[in-house]
Amino acid sequence: MVTKNSMKILLIILTLIGLASFLSLPAVAAPNWPIPEGIKTIEVNGYDMAYQETGSGIPVVLVHSSVVDYRTWDTQVPDFSKAYRPIAVSLRHYYPEKWNGVGDDFSVAQHASDIAAMIKKLNLGKVHLLGHSRGGSIALTVASLYPEVIRTLILEDADMEPLMPETREKQKRMAEAKARGDSVRAALVTSGPEKAAQEFVDSYGGRGSWEKVPARVKQTILDNIGTNTESGERGKLSCADIQKFNFPVLLLNGEKSPKLYGEMFTIMRQCKPDIPAPLIVPNAGHNMHRENPVFYNKAVLDFLNQH
Repeated sequence: MVTKNSMKILLIILTLIGLASFLSLPAVAAPNWPIPEGIKTIEVNGYDMAYQETGSGIPVVLVHSSVVDYRTWDTQVPDFSKAYRPIAVSLRHYYPEKWNGVGDDFSVAQHASDIAAMIKKLNLGKVHLLGHSRGGSIALTVASLYPEVIRTLILEDADMEPLMPETREKQKRMAEAKARGDSVRAALVTSGPEKAAQEFVDSYGGRGSWEKVPARVKQTILDNIGTNTESGERGKLSCADIQKFNFPVLLLNGEKSPKLYGEMFTIMRQCKPDIPAPLIVPNAGHNMHRENPVFYNKAVLDFLNQH
């Protein structure tokens, strides 16, 4: 017969076992940088990755491009969260970390591994994965190496330089990317973030472009300028990788985007012809999700609703 005293003893033993198990768990160190209110972090591959999560339902993981962070999706998250669970990540070494560019853990492969680890650790199952520009390279790498986490793949002017033929034009682009990176890094060391950010923006838009950038966008670039450390590295994607894709793919190309991105999509579709032609976002360039969010959001949501 179980007495009251024996029950009390049993409860005490169970409590002590639970406490011992809790105390034996490894301590999770907080990030060494401030985390904005409402932003979560998760440890993946030894790094505390920040992300913004809203809504409910099937997850939509948003992967940003160079020198920006999760905040670049602020015109998408409100619409997407009405029917889905958007998760806007900040990749390793991007804001809220203020990185100085020192280290060897910054690459497309590393960021893809981090994204896949995050999806698995959060038990998200198969997700809609959306990547912009360099983020498109990362999304493609996740899709090729970890297809088990992909429900659909959405590529906004994805950078697929590894697919491009080895021509003088490609060599010139790579040399320009290296020169740009070297210039920004030198300015960061000698003159600070403001000068480095100016060098970065002016290298694309010409002298005086930095002064025309809106204050909020300027701050985002300043917060991430230390991440401009790589010289055009875009992973090791191959045509054979794309041929293995067995999930729906949406391609988005801005009406005013540099023609290179359209050429990359053409080569991708030559690898796998059943991928639909890119949807052209009107009155928008490379940053189409910010330049024409109404059209962009509807296009993405229409695709998501079908899959």
